[in-house]
Amino acid sequence: MKHRVRNRLSEIRKSRGLTAAELAARVGVNRQTVYAIESGTYLPNTELSLLLAELLEVGVEEIFSLAPAREEEPELLPSRLLSAEAPVNGLPVRICRVGQEWVSVPVGAAPYYMPEADGLVAGVAPRRLKREAGARLAGAPMARAQLMVFGRGEELHKRLLLAGCDPATSLLSRMVERAAGVEIVSAAASSKRALAWLKEGKVHIAGSHLEDPRTGEFNLPYIRQQFPGEELVVVTFAHWEEGFVVAPGNPKGIGKVEDLARRGVSFINREPGAGSRALLDKLAAAAGLGPERIHGYERIAQGHLAAAFAVCEGSADACLATRSAARAFALDFVPLHGARYDFVMRKETADLPLVQSFLDVLQRASLRRKLEAMAGYDTTSTGARLAA
Repeated sequence: MKHRVRNRLSEIRKSRGLTAAELAARVGVNRQTVYAIESGTYLPNTELSLLLAELLEVGVEEIFSLAPAREEEPELLPSRLLSAEAPVNGLPVRICRVGQEWVSVPVGAAPYYMPEADGLVAGVAPRRLKREAGARLAGAPMARAQLMVFGRGEELHKRLLLAGCDPATSLLSRMVERAAGVEIVSAAASSKRALAWLKEGKVHIAGSHLEDPRTGEFNLPYIRQQFPGEELVVVTFAHWEEGFVVAPGNPKGIGKVEDLARRGVSFINREPGAGSRALLDKLAAAAGLGPERIHGYERIAQGHLAAAFAVCEGSADACLATRSAARAFALDFVPLHGARYDFVMRKETADLPLVQSFLDVLQRASLRRKLEAMAGYDTTSTGARLAA
């Protein structure tokens, strides 16, 4: 039988006439940490628990206690479901708490193993006719779903939800989990979709590589436009190249965008809102090439790896993706354009202990070496904060 930790910190703090900020200052943490403990999204270590008990003049067991939960009995949990596709009952998902809400992300099966999941979709609420502004802007569907979960152990509270499309974030995620015990739940999304979810408070961190057509600057102009007056933290993950991913030896001789209009060349595109799709449109417009002349322009792959896999299995001759996606499937790569991929989060999110652990790993030389060797990334600016 598993147990869940419940706490009375908020109740006891208020009975002592203390604000969260005052309590935080006295025990040496920030205000967001106190709120995270009170909401149950962060479990303090032994030292902090003892400090809180001493300051509030109570026993630790008066603040924290165990609430038994029968693991063998599935429970229904309301959540927001982040998905690019229409959800169906029985869909396996992973879950993460973002603010006061549970958010679920579909997980897909791989050829040789079942997906790791926290539960299954047990019911989907009808979509509202009127979408929220951010979701409408990026075409980012958000359904409300009832989940049959397999348990809600405390490990679920040491998770961050990261939306984006960079294939190499999996390398970062594994290192964060090993180093800090913080698990990253990844939601596949185009840059605009990831930022729309961030705007709606559905993810902790959004990844983006959107280039401003006027200035050539990445991400910051779009962020300033979409988040006016909000205090955001923008941290660079890496600089990388985008280009054509083609079969080994490049048998179709694809080297420029005009080659996509040749007879016998098939292409697979990215979804609207993706930085790679915006780059294709930019290159095609400069070459005077209309979308109707690109064979496969309307065929969509959700993400760099999905697009590269279509080339690997032979259902497309080319896609526009990152060098890392080409390396993942031992494909050839024709570089076309450099890009900067950034992580975007709200200031209060960046102050959370779990996110601080995530940001600390970004500064590690071992991560940079891995990104350079395995993904071909330029990590000169990895971990640098930008002025949003």
